Amino acid sequence: MKADTDESRAIAEVTARLERRFPAISVETVRETVRSAYDGFSGRPVRAFVPVLVEREVKQTLAHRVA
Repeated sequence: MKADTDESRAIAEVTARLERRFPAISVETVRETVRSAYDGFSGRPVRAFVPVLVEREVKQTLAHRVA
């Protein structure tokens, strides 16, 4: 399904942006944090904003780790 592909691509882009934004945090940690946040939206009917919400949540989580 195209929507799944678009969402997967968007999550990959979010992950790449966060890896660049938080170079002090391991790539594995960033990816695990994104995956965990993304899994939290599993089963939700409205998918349009999931990548944005995942990015916001992970950005806050990683910023607290760096601080």
